[in-house]
Amino acid sequence: MSPPTRTFGVHLADPIEPELRARLESHLDPAIRLTTGEAPPADASYEILVAGRPTPALLEASARLRAVVIPFAGLARKSRELLLGYPVLTVHNLHHNAAATAELALALLLAAAKRIVPMDRALRQGDWRPRWAPQSALGLDGKTALVLGFGAIGRRVAEGCLALGMSVLAVRRQAKGGERDGRVTVHPPGALPDLLPQANALVICLPLTPETEGMIGATELDLLPPRAVLVNVGRGPIVDEEALYEALVSRRLHSAGLDVWYRYPEDEAAREHTLPANKPLHELDAVVLSPHRGGDNLETEEQWPEALAALLNAGARGEPLPNRVDLAAGY
Repeated sequence: MSPPTRTFGVHLADPIEPELRARLESHLDPAIRLTTGEAPPADASYEILVAGRPTPALLEASARLRAVVIPFAGLARKSRELLLGYPVLTVHNLHHNAAATAELALALLLAAAKRIVPMDRALRQGDWRPRWAPQSALGLDGKTALVLGFGAIGRRVAEGCLALGMSVLAVRRQAKGGERDGRVTVHPPGALPDLLPQANALVICLPLTPETEGMIGATELDLLPPRAVLVNVGRGPIVDEEALYEALVSRRLHSAGLDVWYRYPEDEAAREHTLPANKPLHELDAVVLSPHRGGDNLETEEQWPEALAALLNAGARGEPLPNRVDLAAGY
């Protein structure tokens, strides 16, 4: 008689629709035993915990736990602070929506540079006058893009900018300085003061950490050349809100495309009437607004279970889990 197959426990803490769970299970290794629920099961023996917001109860219920998967890119500040107290655990992300986020970054870049939104708004009212008004659209061909954060999203953004005929510089935490990655020159964060004056487009793909919060303030915005475009698909507070507003009002910046913000609805009822910033950025025609939906598209829901299953299957096979988070750095 052959020995029984050893099961590999995985607990999924976040609520999941039955159809999505069935899709996930269809891709899982047969050895994986999946449990679900916001509280740990009574017989907790999982080796991987999947939770967007892990709790001490979930982290301590299973003596076999060795890894935590945050099932999206990045992790909340409170989660990082909590997980720093569990140094024996490794923490991992999913990057299934990197393409979607990069695509939105490029869409925001083009919409802001070409002032598409105010022209669309006028033409819907039958107003053709912007066609003959002084030109406000900005060309990107032959210009330079600076991508902050050269990870799964930033690399795709860089490829898109190259396809538009732009030169691309990038900043990556581990870079040593001036190294080439294909057609992109990659620099460490300390090179930012030298890079910003070259950046006709600044695209922010960074996570929010103590080191990146406020990274782009008035001093940094003043270093950008005239008529630069700023795009943020990282986190709002990476860019100082007041400095951004003043740079746009004074026309120091040509425009901005923003998917991440400074204020969010506190509950479901507030979703209909919460302005996204403390400053009236929503009143400026030079700003394109998007409600933090960079990673969402029609395909994302299909991609998520496949990406999660691939990571869990690697664990069940005893292989190293991908997308490890450096908790000290915050991503």
